Amino acid sequence: MKEKRKPKGTKAEIHAYKKRSTLIGTAIIAAILVVIIVLSSLLIYSYLNPSQPNEPPTLSPELELRAAIVDHLSLTIPNESFNQTVTNILEEAGYTVDYYAGEEVTVDFYRNLPTHGYSIIVLRSHSGLREGEKAPLCLFTSERYSETKYSWEQLTDRLTGVAYSEEEAKKGIAYFAITPKFVQQDMKGNFQNATIVMMGCNGLTYPYMAQAFVGKGAKVYISWDLAVSAGHTDKAIMQLLEYLITEKQTLEQAVTETMKEVGPEPENGSILLYYPETLVDSYVIPNIKNNLIASDVVISS
Repeated sequence: MKEKRKPKGTKAEIHAYKKRSTLIGTAIIAAILVVIIVLSSLLIYSYLNPSQPNEPPTLSPELELRAAIVDHLSLTIPNESFNQTVTNILEEAGYTVDYYAGEEVTVDFYRNLPTHGYSIIVLRSHSGLREGEKAPLCLFTSERYSETKYSWEQLTDRLTGVAYSEEEAKKGIAYFAITPKFVQQDMKGNFQNATIVMMGCNGLTYPYMAQAFVGKGAKVYISWDLAVSAGHTDKAIMQLLEYLITEKQTLEQAVTETMKEVGPEPENGSILLYYPETLVDSYVIPNIKNNLIASDVVISS
């Protein structure tokens, strides 16, 4: 017959409970010590490396500011003096400048434009208003129009056909143009606070194209309120960029001084405007020499 095992007594249960309590207590104390050590290390680091929120951020040596001149007008109204002058202004301020001739300005070029990381984009482009209640602005490309190409984009009013004149339209000579919906829905990436200078006609007759670019991440969009000649817009934008980049004026100052210096378009009184209006009055465009970065923006009160 097997011997019966004696039941564990009360003293043994108390001993086991105390042992478990000791182990749990030790684990809790160890966890508290770890937390104290981590917090102490953070406090010591913060003391030895104080943040300086009042100092403006500076450009790191390896940061490269980039700008683009998109010269769609080179196909019909070339101006090498404009390109050279603007390139010099930008390069002297520390920008790397990419130049795109008219034949490079295709639908896919615009589709990918935000992905290049440009801080300034100068659009020397043909543009025009479509018929309709909201009269959306169209930016010309050099890509020949076809009813069967980009069918979905055409059906959804993101691309349209345009011509330089009624005579060319009657001959079937037309090109694709992008609308504000294309900017909003088809452009890839984000403009990351870029300054957009749209030199063509009617860029700010209505706000829709400006709203599309700003909605896609641009900081400001500058353009004309009515039609403008190529010669006048070339002269005005060279002066504008001189004020903005070289003299480091605020946006409001630069636009105001440009209009005083160059004046409105002689034929119809078109003037330079910017969007989003007063929200960027005091914005100063970044460059290497004034040690600003693209996010260092001063907003007017």
